[in-house]
Amino acid sequence: MKQRITRVYTGDDGESHFEELEVDLTAGDRAGIGRLSELWPATGVVFRETGPEYDLDWHQAPRRQLVVMLSGGGVEIEVGSGERRRLRAGDILLAEDTSGRGHRSRAIDDTPRRSIFVTLD
Repeated sequence: MKQRITRVYTGDDGESHFEELEVDLTAGDRAGIGRLSELWPATGVVFRETGPEYDLDWHQAPRRQLVVMLSGGGVEIEVGSGERRRLRAGDILLAEDTSGRGHRSRAIDDTPRRSIFVTLD
């Protein structure tokens, strides 16, 4: 079994791009624990709520981080090629476009969105 993650990264062209990652999930070491990935070292967690008016022009990720969509409205991410993807509650984004032009993001629903940022650097 695998966990799917959408990655945003900076290519050699200085533009952001999307990539789909799959993280392997294997059986836990105890019965009934479920499936687990390997440990990802993290440095912190930030809780966030954004309103339905959220519309952030081109920006870089401030650090390498996982963004886990918890609840509420979705977000649309646009990369340098013009490609756009919509993420909703339950989706995970690996933001690694810490250089170059970065990406754009905007709310796509009329409800607040709650997410957590798991900092990796």
